[in-house]
Amino acid sequence: MNADSMRKPEWLKVALPSGDNWRKTSALLKRRGLHTVCDEARCPNKAECWGQATATFMILGAVCTRTCRFCAVPAAHKGEPVNQAEPEELAAAVAELGLRYAVITSVDRDDLPDRGAGHFAAVVRAIHARNAGVRVEVLTPDYQEGEIEGILAAEPAVFAHNIEVVERLQSVRDPRASYEKSLHTLELAARDGRAVVKSSLLLGLGETEAEVLAAMDDLRSIGCSSLVLGQYLRPTAQELAVVEYIAPETFARLAAAAREKGFVSVVAAPLARTSYHARAGYEAGLAKGGL
Repeated sequence: MNADSMRKPEWLKVALPSGDNWRKTSALLKRRGLHTVCDEARCPNKAECWGQATATFMILGAVCTRTCRFCAVPAAHKGEPVNQAEPEELAAAVAELGLRYAVITSVDRDDLPDRGAGHFAAVVRAIHARNAGVRVEVLTPDYQEGEIEGILAAEPAVFAHNIEVVERLQSVRDPRASYEKSLHTLELAARDGRAVVKSSLLLGLGETEAEVLAAMDDLRSIGCSSLVLGQYLRPTAQELAVVEYIAPETFARLAAAAREKGFVSVVAAPLARTSYHARAGYEAGLAKGGL
């Protein structure tokens, strides 16, 4: 019996959407033609984040060119036309929401010459130009040499890219992705030195604790200093089934282990996602003097 056939534990229950901030955020996104990963990936934290007028913006359209088996974002061989007005519209949305910390992610765009890296950099520059003092966190595809440099030059506060799962389970990702390629992306960002480097693991897909600890070591070895651990939740019946629901105590134990290994910022909880409490995680790292 897999975990999806059992009742979800109490710690995975989430609130229903409500409140003025929810309606304001929803209306703003629609008016400006913007997407969020909250909607497209069916994030369980949407009610909490939108209720606080916070959203993780998803650029380069809402159609991904990769088909990872755990993700609900629609996929196709070719993505949607790139909205050239998106950088300015997103910068205006950040101003309208009064954000001090903005998180930007994207679908994969293997159909574009630079895989969308130039557009990503333009978004970061536009936010900075219109919103003095706002920190930007980017969660990017596995950009390599010749792609990543422009994004780093735009000076995001945090550069995030997810290895997603432990090394043994990488086959759940699109065949064009790999553990080694993702580590190299993170290493390039760490070598640059201007941004905090961050990654994330989804748990509950059959990994062992030893494998999670080994992944932590791999991330630390290439300069990653910020880590997120969260429970995989099956978005729809089309995606992978959950193998196990990880108890909060296990997340706490893994968080302690991560801090012992030298991660300065650690967010580890059943509902944690890369962008969940992103600002709090960044500021906690700053307070410790490690970011």
